[in-house]
Amino acid sequence: MVAYLFNFVRGILIGVAEVIPGVSGGTIALVTGIYQRIIDQAAQAVEALLKVTKPKKLVFGIRELDWKLLTPVLIGMFSALIVGARFIEPLLEQYPIQLRALFAGLVAAGISIPYRLVRKTEAGDWKIQDYSLALVAALLAFFLTGLPTAEISDPSLLIVFAAAAIAICALVLPGVSGSFLLLSFGLYASTIAAVNDRNLTYLSAFALGAFFGLASFVILLRWLLKEKSRPTLVILSGLMLGSLRALWPWQDEDRNLLLPEQAILASIALFVFGAFVVWLLLKIEKRLKTV
Repeated sequence: MVAYLFNFVRGILIGVAEVIPGVSGGTIALVTGIYQRIIDQAAQAVEALLKVTKPKKLVFGIRELDWKLLTPVLIGMFSALIVGARFIEPLLEQYPIQLRALFAGLVAAGISIPYRLVRKTEAGDWKIQDYSLALVAALLAFFLTGLPTAEISDPSLLIVFAAAAIAICALVLPGVSGSFLLLSFGLYASTIAAVNDRNLTYLSAFALGAFFGLASFVILLRWLLKEKSRPTLVILSGLMLGSLRALWPWQDEDRNLLLPEQAILASIALFVFGAFVVWLLLKIEKRLKTV
């Protein structure tokens, strides 16, 4: 029961992350210790669904999924997405500095996770080439998170499909936020509105695009984590580091970084609290493994 509740909380954190531009659900999955398991399950689910013309294999594949993990995570995630779309957006408008500081603390502390996982691979401690690869990944994330925002008031369903196919990759890729990409594509506001208004036509096109993108990417990512774990974890570390640009508390509407000028003490406190949350989650995860 404790593990179920903990996975539910994990799902809530992932869902909240997907609503906030600049925070990746993949990052939170990595921070909360279920990234590898989620990737494995997502790839397995995609492989099962691709067997839709073979009902027996489809049913078998779905039954083989780890529903003890997926059920509470998915319930928590979708609950947070629905509630977050309604309540977090106003909070972002009223307290953008404080919320960015909080999640910056989460992500900054979370970098230690892939960093330590790299050291546990056969090659051991980080090498110069590892730091160089991480730097390239960090610069890429830094560039992507600095792209200017746009807005499309009435997007076509084809554009919605294509944007969802790209943005969904950020759900499983730490360092790049799906909602941040939607902002750059000009579809963030219309997507939030579609969720709040239950626009089934828009949401169906978005869901189809998301499935297409996920099916194309998650199986590759599972293979990389299994066969090329060290360079993949190095890249993930760099992406998380570079993504901190999006979470710098003080920035204008065009994503230009500014010097600290207000709510400084509150931002520092929330940053520290975010880092503490990561420490606490790791402690709980370690305790659950020993039970």
